[in-house]
Amino acid sequence: MLISFYAAPRITARFWPVVLRNLLVWRKLAVPSVLGNIAEPLITLVAFGYGLGSMIGQVQGLPYIEYLASGSIAVSGALAATFEALYSAYSRMQVQRTWDSIMNAPIALDDIVFAEMLWAAMKSVFTVAAIMAVIFVLGISRAPTMLLALPLLCFVGVTFASIALVFNALAQGYDFFTYYFTLVMTPMTFLSGVYFPIEQMPGWLQVIAHVLPLTAAVDLVRPLILGQWPQQVWGPMLVLAAYALGGYYLALVLTRRRFFK
Repeated sequence: MLISFYAAPRITARFWPVVLRNLLVWRKLAVPSVLGNIAEPLITLVAFGYGLGSMIGQVQGLPYIEYLASGSIAVSGALAATFEALYSAYSRMQVQRTWDSIMNAPIALDDIVFAEMLWAAMKSVFTVAAIMAVIFVLGISRAPTMLLALPLLCFVGVTFASIALVFNALAQGYDFFTYYFTLVMTPMTFLSGVYFPIEQMPGWLQVIAHVLPLTAAVDLVRPLILGQWPQQVWGPMLVLAAYALGGYYLALVLTRRRFFK
């Protein structure tokens, strides 16, 4: 059994019906779900973007509302994927025992974990697409390159869902996730250049910030939202890929141990 815990992922096409199952369930509550996910970032955008922005003026040559909006899209996608891969996935795994029911069919645990990761990423894209629509309507940005950010944001969702599934595998209750949001996601949000440039921080904090997945996400997404091209592509992509692959494999190992130990 020790070998099977650490074996390479064995993913088959049977993961896709699990994704569709989650989509069909979510479709019944799609509107309130999307509205709930975009409410907080829009409130933050209006309060800080227009309120604080009138006092700050420009940041890196951009009106603060544009600087904040372009960064908020990246963090909103990360948070949406994280929430789905924590609370919703835990409900299906532990509370509703949906995973156990699915494994009664010829669908392996590896396929279920992969499906949860992919579904969380897909759901995060629905959220950021709604936020983009609001930003477009408000006239904050109407750049055609915004559409190119969507596949990147899906990759961001995969990355953060993979990391979140690690903590999902360790959790013994919903309260455990509070530690993750308080000690990981909230500090990362403030250190990743969403609200202010990383260069404003002390040198040692800048070093930490540059290896965070959310920093890589912001570096890729912000220029596209504003009608520009990212100055660096491969560096941030490699950072996201490393977190996604490492997070998924660790999540799979821990989930196997949880179910089969």
